[in-house]
Amino acid sequence: MPSSVRISLRSWNILKEIADYAGETMQAVLDRAVEAYRRQWLLEKANEAYAALRSDQDKWREETAERKEWEATLGDNLGDDE
Repeated sequence: MPSSVRISLRSWNILKEIADYAGETMQAVLDRAVEAYRRQWLLEKANEAYAALRSDQDKWREETAERKEWEATLGDNLGDDE
């Protein structure tokens, strides 16, 4: 459901400048900026979760053991039709 969002005059001016330079609409530039921010945020959250996992020795040991099990499947030649 589309709605209006208030932004600062500074952000509006930056958005307008980028849109004019890129020959795009302000909405298109904003959509791409939000998507880029979403991806960055997801990576940061994944890195935080990974760091938390790594800080717990028992859980980290379980993780590395599971990886070794999965690595064994790489050499089974299943689905490797070339």
